[in-house]
Amino acid sequence: MGSRVLASGLFTLMLSCSEGKRAESPRPVEVEAVALHPSEIRATGEYLGALLSRQSVTVMPQVAGYVRKIHVRPGQQVEAGQPLLEVDSREQTAALESAQAQERSTQVNLALARRTQTRTESLFKEGLASAQEMERAAAAVDAAEAATRSAAAQVSQRTVLLGFSVVRAPFAGTVGEVRVRLGDAVSATTDLTRVAQANVLEVSVAVPGERARALRPDTPMEVLDTQGRVLIASSLFYIAPQADPVTQLVEVKAAFRNTVGLRPSELVRARLVFASGQALQLPAVAVVRQSGQPFAWVLRDSGGRTVVERRPVTLGVLGEGTYVVEAGLSPGDRVAVSSLQSLRDGAPVTVKDASRAPAVTDAGLAGGCL
Repeated sequence: MGSRVLASGLFTLMLSCSEGKRAESPRPVEVEAVALHPSEIRATGEYLGALLSRQSVTVMPQVAGYVRKIHVRPGQQVEAGQPLLEVDSREQTAALESAQAQERSTQVNLALARRTQTRTESLFKEGLASAQEMERAAAAVDAAEAATRSAAAQVSQRTVLLGFSVVRAPFAGTVGEVRVRLGDAVSATTDLTRVAQANVLEVSVAVPGERARALRPDTPMEVLDTQGRVLIASSLFYIAPQADPVTQLVEVKAAFRNTVGLRPSELVRARLVFASGQALQLPAVAVVRQSGQPFAWVLRDSGGRTVVERRPVTLGVLGEGTYVVEAGLSPGDRVAVSSLQSLRDGAPVTVKDASRAPAVTDAGLAGGCL
């Protein structure tokens, strides 16, 4: 009898403890949450771009001779008109002196012809010279004047050629490799060096024809570093009117002021922004999947408490850590971004705001390549 009373008491105690546990509410899970708001999304394509100098020339001496002095070194910055090197000018100097002597001779002949014409005119007035002699004197003056003009032109030509013996920079820029040495014989077409201006560069990109149709002269272009960070941004100023017949690619160009030390002929990553707009972006860490279907834990108020609701979503392209939301969420919705595996539909939570602001998402397009 006593044992039955003891067993009954133990059963009553266990039943009351079990009912007490059922009466206890589940402990809220602490989660971090972010509020969703529309932010910028861009349709972009990444390509390989070549940097071109807007001013780059091969410097030639335009006279023959040997190199007698070099004033610059490779990589040196020069100003417009600054001497680069000198070619031996003795031959040109001698030719100039000969032309000047010829000019003086023709000037003497011209002066003599004019005096002869003056005397012939005086004799003609007195009847001591014939009209034929007058004509010969006038013709002699005309011939002497023509010879003088020719000699003067020769002097000007030789002076110009003598000036070419000092090779000068055509514009301010950077000197390339100097391809000659002291004493080298050069001709008028010898490649001496190059001068390139790197202050303003162009980026040339070849784009597939179907992508080029979406471009316009003010389409943004960004030059990226190896980490994908934007070095410099500009916009297109040139879109080729026709595609390359071999590659079927369309050349586009953008110009920018070189403030980051890029060099002509360098290959860079270039990103074209085909379009931009506003869309909701869901952090990738907020997405849970079940049987291939993506879900997000959305926070809502229920009876004075904050609970979570598992909501199916339709996702678009994946950007830098965020998905574009196509359906399932609305502006202002708060979604959990932590403790996702501990959540259950309708479970209460305590919220700690997460400092996660969706960045600009670049939606890569097919056809971009590096």
